[in-house]
Formats: sequence, structure tokens, C-alpha cells
Amino acid sequence: MQAITHVILVTVDSNDTVIRDGMLLIDGTGLDYVGEMDAARIPRDADIMDCRGRYVAMPGLIDTHNHSSLIRGVDENLDLVDWLPVYDLEHRTCTPQDARQAYRLGYLECLLNGTTTVQDMHRHMDQAAIVAGEMGLRVFLAPYAADVPPYDFFETSDTNERLIKDWHGAFDGRVQVEAGIEDVFYSSDVMYRRALEMHEKYGVRIHTHGPEHPEEEDTAQTRFGMSITQLLAKRGMLGDFLSLGHCVPISERDMELIAQAGASICHCPISAAKLGCGTAPVKRMEEAGINVSLGSDGPIDNNSMDLFQEMKVASLMQKARYRDAKIFDARHMLRMATINGARSLGMEDSIGSLEAGKQADLIMVGLDHPSLRPVWWNETSTDTNLLWALVFAMQGNFVDTVIVAGKTLVRHGHLLTDDEDEILESAQAQGVDWMRRRNAAFNQLLAPIRD
Repeated sequence: MQAITHVILVTVDSNDTVIRDGMLLIDGTGLDYVGEMDAARIPRDADIMDCRGRYVAMPGLIDTHNHSSLIRGVDENLDLVDWLPVYDLEHRTCTPQDARQAYRLGYLECLLNGTTTVQDMHRHMDQAAIVAGEMGLRVFLAPYAADVPPYDFFETSDTNERLIKDWHGAFDGRVQVEAGIEDVFYSSDVMYRRALEMHEKYGVRIHTHGPEHPEEEDTAQTRFGMSITQLLAKRGMLGDFLSLGHCVPISERDMELIAQAGASICHCPISAAKLGCGTAPVKRMEEAGINVSLGSDGPIDNNSMDLFQEMKVASLMQKARYRDAKIFDARHMLRMATINGARSLGMEDSIGSLEAGKQADLIMVGLDHPSLRPVWWNETSTDTNLLWALVFAMQGNFVDTVIVAGKTLVRHGHLLTDDEDEILESAQAQGVDWMRRRNAAFNQLLAPIRD
């Protein structure tokens, strides 16, 4: 039994309970007790961590749309539709060893920033399963699958199904495999049918891209005579088993379709802004009844995988879009980064909040940083400025401790389950080699998808 005592608890439970002098008891992989400090509950043989009120514990963050990569800061200053063909060069040249080092570096960055669960979409995802198993985090693996020429250099439905058979549920369930599809321009109707068959046969979820840039929606109307969302509905893809990345340009009708189906949207505000996509109408999505979570979109188009940054930017963009300073407050953003993410993955009963009976997936933030002080409490309630600091002043590298399924993976800001220096050096060497091969493939650059 582990006991974390005298800790500030930000539970993100249904009441958004905050406890000033709290305690956690971890029994194996799960949370046995979450509540007020109660020394009488602590077993005599417990391993005790006394936080002395200088740490806050909160649920581990959940990144619901990520693309691992070793390539960042390269494909810059391009709108999405022109950016995609350049990005595709990465996949034309990707080897299993490239992918392995991308997962090692990316999952290291995620863990050090307090992300305990990643929904990842990339290549050679058997390597992702192995790396996640070694490092200890949770992953949902959605292979980049495409089959429409000339985009048939990605994963296939067959490799996706083999990944499910080999790795779904591995490492005590920390590795989950999904049916992954690139998008409606890269993937055929046959591939969507195969994804549905995998969902029905194996009970796996489906993850794909929704509309990201207004130009994509214009092209969809020309090619298919309907929006991307309507095409997904026609192909039978909308359901509570589906999570959609982005959905920046989206109509009221399409939001209603997604809401009625119970599908979730994975909102990636930083990459949307960086690629000139615009600002998603998240307020309207939620009013329509859609569960909206947060994703980083990975290093290739975000340059960072820090969900604390994502929370701040997401809030500010909605406040600016709707000219309303009162919306998307700190509690709202903490839910988007935790329990909403769990709901997007069908895991809200297991992760996403600190509650007895759930898995012990949590992070601890030390308060000894100038931007987190002073901490103020309203003595007549649990109201505290600390919540606002966690969203608007926090940086991922303030995370001190990361625990997943009861196992401590990060302590004092350093990974315990692998060699950080070796990961960085291996990623450096592999990344330089990958960039050399990627640059040599520029003569294969495809035309942008536009009509």
C-alpha cells in the first residue's frame, strides 16, 4: 500500500472536488482511498510520501490526438493543405527503427509533461506497443491506414488487424489497439468497412481525422457532394466507438450528427492555429452535446506535446472567438484534459479523475515555482487560485511525479523506467538519418489535395 499524505487534491470528480489537506491510498494498481487526510486509515506497513502541503495531485493528462515523430520545426509556414504533402515525405521514408525512436522520444516528453495516456496515430505501431510496455504509460494505438493511390504508402487494414491480434490488451491492458484511418481523401470506402468489421469483431474503438481546414471541406463538397462528417455518417462511422481529430470547420448540422451518434471530438487548438485552420467552435460543440477532449497533434505540427499549454491556448481561443471572458474557465479546461479524454477513449470508469476504485493514474506538481505562488484559499470554501495557476501559469516541466497503474514512472522530473540520456542520444542520431532520407525523397512530393 502506498500513502500520499498532506497533499492538495484536484480530483476532477463529478463535483470538481478540491481538498486542501488530502490523502491518497494506492493499493496495487488502483486508488483505494481519495479524500481528507485521515492518518487512522494508513496501514502500518504503508510506504508513505508526506507532501507537507507543498504538492498538488491531479489526474494524469490524456492526449487524445497525437502523431509521434522525430521530425519537428521543419515543415513550417504552410497552411494545412500545402503542408500535408511535405509531411507525407516522413511516412514515405519511415522505417521501424525510425518509429521506435520516435515513440521513445515522444513518450518520454509526454510523461515528463504529465501526460499518462496517449492516443497515438503513426506507423509501425508494434514498436509503440513495445515502447509503452517498457516505459509504463497507457497508449491507444490507431495506425495511419490509407489505401487510395498515391497515398498507399501508409499502413493497411491487414497490418492494423495484425496489430490488434498481437498487442490489443497487452501489458495488463495499458496497450489498446484501435482501427485507425487517415481520412476520407486517403482512405477508400473499403477501408472504412474493414475498420467497422474490426470494431465489431474485436470490440476495438475507431480513430480518424475529421475536417481540419476549410479548404478540405470545400474539396469534400466538390468530390463527394457532402461534408466530411456527412460522408463518415454515410459510411457508418459515426457511433460512440469513434473519436474524431480536429473538426475545426464544422456546421451545426454536422455537430448534431456527431452528438446524436455519441462520438467524441479531439480538439487540437495549437496545431489548428499554427496550420492556419482557424478556431474550432468548441462552445457550440459542447452545447450540442458533444464530448470534447484535448490533443497535442504531435511534434511535427505543434512542436510540443505539453497539454498544460494546450489547456491555456484552448481556453484563450474560445474566449476570443466568442468574445466572452466567462467561458472555458480553469475547471472546464482541467476536465477537457482529463475526464473528457477518458470519455473519448471509453475509459471514464477507469481513468480521468481521482476517485476510489479507479486506476491510480496521477501526477504531482511541486508548488515551489514562482509562477505557482502564492497559493490562496477562500477559508469558507474550497475555492483557490491554484486551479487557475494549473491552467494559465503551469508548464509541463513543473511536474515532479508521474504514477500510472500505481507504478511511479517519473520522480523529481526524471524518468525511472528507462535511460533518458540514451533516449535523447538515440533519437538525435536516428532523427538526423531520417531527415537525410526524407530530404532525398523530395522528388516524390505529391500535389496538394484541392479541387
